Amino acid sequence: MKTRVTLRVRAGAPVTKFAGEYGEGWKLHVAAPPVDGKANEAIVRFVAKVAGVASSQVRIVAGASAGTKVLEVEGLHAEGLRRAILESHGRPTDTGSAAARKA
Repeated sequence: MKTRVTLRVRAGAPVTKFAGEYGEGWKLHVAAPPVDGKANEAIVRFVAKVAGVASSQVRIVAGASAGTKVLEVEGLHAEGLRRAILESHGRPTDTGSAAARKA
């Protein structure tokens, strides 16, 4: 099974992380600079790590030199990839408790 995901990428960020949803895709901040394919390599490695698959199972199928990219991930269905991306954000800071609202 293969899943495609659209990413809006900002290279040269302080850290590599997903920064939320962007339309039907995701915003991704990448620490690597957009030089000599370094950002693309970092994107593939990071998405593979988040998805729990090998880097060889992730490839950029569109937008290699653009800010908006389409990646294809093998071995994971769309909902599994979405869940992995959401989990990569860590625990939400607002738990909905009264203590969190007072802070």
